Amino acid sequence: MATAKSKSIGWGIIGCGVIAPTHAEASNEVKGGRLVACCDVIRESAEACARQYGTTRTKTYTDLEKMLEDPNVDAVSICTPSGMHSDNGVIAAQAGKHILCEKPMDVSLHKIDELIAAAADNAVKLAGVFQRRTYAVNKQVREAIRSGVLGKLVLGCSYQKYFRSHEYYASGDWRATWELDGGGALMNQGVHGIDLLLFLMGDIKRLSARCRTLVRNIEVEDTAIATVEFVSGALGTIEGTTSVTPGMGCNTTICGDAGTIVLEGDKLTLWDVPGAEDGMATEQKDDEGAARDAKAGLGAQGHTAHIADLVDAIYNDREPEIPGREARRAIEVIKAIYLSSRRGGDSVEFPLSYEDDGPGIDYQAARSAEWDL
Repeated sequence: MATAKSKSIGWGIIGCGVIAPTHAEASNEVKGGRLVACCDVIRESAEACARQYGTTRTKTYTDLEKMLEDPNVDAVSICTPSGMHSDNGVIAAQAGKHILCEKPMDVSLHKIDELIAAAADNAVKLAGVFQRRTYAVNKQVREAIRSGVLGKLVLGCSYQKYFRSHEYYASGDWRATWELDGGGALMNQGVHGIDLLLFLMGDIKRLSARCRTLVRNIEVEDTAIATVEFVSGALGTIEGTTSVTPGMGCNTTICGDAGTIVLEGDKLTLWDVPGAEDGMATEQKDDEGAARDAKAGLGAQGHTAHIADLVDAIYNDREPEIPGREARRAIEVIKAIYLSSRRGGDSVEFPLSYEDDGPGIDYQAARSAEWDL
């Protein structure tokens, strides 16, 4: 395993699908990192990733355990379907490999906790992927909120209106399934905005929610709404859908009794804070590290920041910026939303128990049966 004196951290990719190239490229861009191995059950996918982003020394595998035996692999990015994340991560931790896990860390809380425990038991670093936390504008908004410039927090809202076509859902048999995707518009797309809301506003105390499948022919939700009460006492809303035209991306609005901040995607579009009109409002309206097109999703710069952070955490034996317990928070909120919807919109309190950690329901079937959800 690499130490603080090593020249570089050998990086392996587990699952060479859509997001893998972003991790592979970032592993090479980061000082102290290099891509040494790619693994996928489809050999051609692993070979294509290695060929494009690796060197002649980059190895390819179809057997995960074989890759984890490679002494040149010090850390791995887990890019497999969501419901496989914990299983892959536990094996990697037991092999002594540090881990960067794509969102969500898994589709159930008990599986996430198994991964967190495995990382701790084997003394490896575990970090989650939430790119929006890495952007300078979001970090500065968080510090502004913590400094009290908005006064008493009143509302914290996340509006996530995306478009995903029928073809998108048909592109992989794991998509939009409870088993491997863990949910729909919230678990796959909305998880980023929910994590950002928690990052800015703090923990949620209770919520009530409704989920529906209104447009797509899928078993999970394509539309959801929740009302939340934060531990601070502030209220808020979470909206998530993949079925509106045109897709409008993510809007995060934070209101206090002294001012309001609005983020459109990752651009600061409103900075109404008394006494600070000439500060961050003019300097940070267009974060260089942020995605430019809300329809296209998040930019790749965040993954580079995540890998750089994990490399530094390994070298300096510190905790990553987004350790497992932090990556877990947004998943607990989503599971609470599903639970509330199963219960017809009843209020759900935090923390959840493992008994509440089940999947959602077949909202499509529920709609057909005209159930009162």
